[in-house]
Amino acid sequence: MKDEIIKIAMQAKAAGLELATVSGQLRSKFLTLAPQHLDRVRGDVLKANLQDIEEAKKKCVPDAFIERLRLTEKTFEYMKKRLLEVAELPDPLGKVLNGHISETGLVVKRVSVPLGVIGIIYEARPNVTTDAASVCIKSGNAVILRGGKEASRTNKVLADAMIAAAKEAGLPDYSIQLLEIPGHEAVNELLKQDQYIDVIIPRGGKSLIKAISRESKIPVIKHYDGICQMYIAEDADFDMAISLAINSKLERVEVCNSLETLLVDAKIANEFMPLIGDELSRKGVEIRGCKKTCTILEYAQKATEEDWSTEYLAPVISVKVVDDIDAAIQHINTYGSGHTDVIVTSSKTSMEKFMNRVDSASVLVNASTRLSGGGAYGLGSVVGISTGKLHARGPVGPDELTSYKWIAIGDGHLRN
Repeated sequence: MKDEIIKIAMQAKAAGLELATVSGQLRSKFLTLAPQHLDRVRGDVLKANLQDIEEAKKKCVPDAFIERLRLTEKTFEYMKKRLLEVAELPDPLGKVLNGHISETGLVVKRVSVPLGVIGIIYEARPNVTTDAASVCIKSGNAVILRGGKEASRTNKVLADAMIAAAKEAGLPDYSIQLLEIPGHEAVNELLKQDQYIDVIIPRGGKSLIKAISRESKIPVIKHYDGICQMYIAEDADFDMAISLAINSKLERVEVCNSLETLLVDAKIANEFMPLIGDELSRKGVEIRGCKKTCTILEYAQKATEEDWSTEYLAPVISVKVVDDIDAAIQHINTYGSGHTDVIVTSSKTSMEKFMNRVDSASVLVNASTRLSGGGAYGLGSVVGISTGKLHARGPVGPDELTSYKWIAIGDGHLRN
């Protein structure tokens, strides 16, 4: 097993060095061919996905996990669309980030280059297979994919389609590889290959990410909880606020940019809370509230301290009445995960204060938390949402999977 994983890592390293010299046109060719290859295996993908779902149900996994595992005709088409969107993005490689000519005539430039080899370790979502392949190839990186066993059939069909598209496009062999060796030991061995792999990106629950961060000898771009919060300011438009809260919470409850905590300004609480509370309850959302919330909404359950830092990924929401915008910001920075936070307000002053003082990867004004991500930001596919600050923050697209190197051109220049 160890020898096989070292072989895979070495193959990826060699492919990555070649990919760094491949033209942007050729990399984009792969992205335009990939949807065609997906169409050819559409039936196989959906059949494999149904088998994966049936197997997962036998293990009594949570409903939210099943929804993340599920591929439908709609999501299949969305996967194809994202590939084409990535193809249309500007080439992230070879960009002169800055440069100058020294007093001695030495030409100095800082130029964008690939990271090299990316290892993607993910759980339920099979769409990560195509997203990761597209973003890594667009940015000139070789990729090793390791999906969860629950989606093994689906991932295999998708990965084979991506590999076939890469071959047809003329990309180097082993630009895309799927690690199929079962067991945690295989993952742990992969995490030791710092000689060949440059970055690990985990996608999944907190326990997975913590385990990978603990075991990896390779730098990790982490995405912990998606504890997304929304503050309804005293001057918010009620209709807009209700619409945004409902969309943020219920458009898809099982995803990382779903709303988990609603903060309501005390000056409007008595008037606004019954409106949003009744709407949430009518749609089957369980409300866990602070003392003031429970006083206004008799059907709300009392929130615990743990609720404010819980990612439910379910039709459950924590609700708190706060004194003002300063209290809201303090709560967000204390309990949030640095993923996505929103203010609903008509005040430019409040907007500016919130945007400047909330310490999150995405800070939105009068917009749904569900817009936080690659698609709505115009990035197409992304390989995750980084809640850290190094090396990337927020949606991790092609630009975030690049580094840079310094190039200096002289004419016999010597160090004096």
